[in-house]
Amino acid sequence: MLFNSYFFAFVFLPIALAGYFAIGRRGTPAALAWLVIASLFFYSWEIPAFLPVLMLSIAFNYSASCLIAQSPSTSGRSTWILASAIAINLAALFWFKYVAWFLALIGNASGVRIEFAAPTLPLGISFFTFTQICYLIDLRQGHIQHSGFLRFALFATFFPHLIAGPILHNKEMMPQFAQADISRPSALNLGLGLSIFVVGLLKKCLIADPTSTVVGPGFAAPGSLGAAEAWHVALSYSLQLYFDFSGYSDMAVGLARMFNVRFPANFNSPYKATSIIDYWQRWHMTLTRYLNLYLYNPVALWLTRRRVAQGRPVTRAAYGTPAGFFQLVMVPTFFTMSLAGIWHGAGAQFLVFGLLHGVYLTVNHLWRIKRGHAPKRTGMDRYAVTVASVMLTYLCVLLGSIFFRAPSVAHAVELIRSMIGFNGLGGLPGKRDIAWIIALYLIIWAAPNCQQVFARYEPVLGTTRAPAQRWLTWDPTPVWAVVIGIGATIGLLAMNGTTEFLYFQF
Repeated sequence: MLFNSYFFAFVFLPIALAGYFAIGRRGTPAALAWLVIASLFFYSWEIPAFLPVLMLSIAFNYSASCLIAQSPSTSGRSTWILASAIAINLAALFWFKYVAWFLALIGNASGVRIEFAAPTLPLGISFFTFTQICYLIDLRQGHIQHSGFLRFALFATFFPHLIAGPILHNKEMMPQFAQADISRPSALNLGLGLSIFVVGLLKKCLIADPTSTVVGPGFAAPGSLGAAEAWHVALSYSLQLYFDFSGYSDMAVGLARMFNVRFPANFNSPYKATSIIDYWQRWHMTLTRYLNLYLYNPVALWLTRRRVAQGRPVTRAAYGTPAGFFQLVMVPTFFTMSLAGIWHGAGAQFLVFGLLHGVYLTVNHLWRIKRGHAPKRTGMDRYAVTVASVMLTYLCVLLGSIFFRAPSVAHAVELIRSMIGFNGLGGLPGKRDIAWIIALYLIIWAAPNCQQVFARYEPVLGTTRAPAQRWLTWDPTPVWAVVIGIGATIGLLAMNGTTEFLYFQF
């Protein structure tokens, strides 16, 4: 079921909210059970055949969590249970996402044609799989207490994050459902959540979807494009991806808030980033956190311990040596980003996407190490450096996004060749197209983001500081009610012919 659909807006969401708060009068467990049922219905609405996969995943991982909880923390049994559970989860993910691609690679390498019907990819399988793996790891490490089945099922299925994230930690979500007033209606939370949802809806329906009209044909036949046309396609996709994921993130945060739940931040103006490190701290923030905690940090820690065992230094100065930098920074970075790229989809283009960002991050870390303490800049000098940093970072991200979207590496390379000018200049976009792109970049780089607009009421977990700007700050006032009402009307009228969110395919 899509957030940007009439059935969701006028049928599912009102019934889910009304049932949650009505049943909540009988007690929190009943309200939580209602949310689980509603979330399973939400997931199975479009393709009911996906529901058994989700339910089997929940049953398996909850059983694994019970075995881990029953095992002494000092014994190796819980470690083996965790490792086995992770392996089985990843095997299921491999089967649905990668087995057809992998067999095709084997067939191409061996010259043997392998007939295999690729299984249909269940929606959100990456997200609900990694969410549950996160729970098992946190439970094994003693960061959380074992939940009952109802709370575990709700943690895995809560519909605002089920299809495309954010990737949640049990310790940041489930304590909220333990609060006594969690299932009591709050006028502030309903108004705040609805307002954030409307902002996300407008981003999706008024910006992301219309911007996508040139993207599909352009990536399908990149060799037919001149330089101007190729740049138009690449920039349009970059903008579509930005506003599509930004819109989804806002809608997820808003929906959760209507149910009195606060999600962690997952999107924070990534195109304003002044470095690739900064970019990954702003884009899909919960995925970055997941990659750091469960991939980068364990590998970096293992390599650090190996150096210590070998009598090699692990001081800050060691990071500046070629061997130390390679072992302590470059290896864990490339390992993490390679897996991050493959996580996004089956295909060599996703691996190239991950490796590109591995190169970017490695260069960024090397720059920080070698630069040392940079001189403080003031005035126009500081402004010029910031602008140059933002533009360089964006161009690097733009290059990576081409591989992210292209159907193959060959298509991506062909589009880049066209952008360089191998096929001539081509026809310039129309004046309306140029004005549209300029307007969107002004929104991205000059306007406050959703978290800043709603910052007085802490829309996401971790936002406790006052707004960074004052000229556009939401308050529960009649004026804002009219503005949001007009925005909701426009967003609903723009839902005709809506499309899925881009991250639903992952």
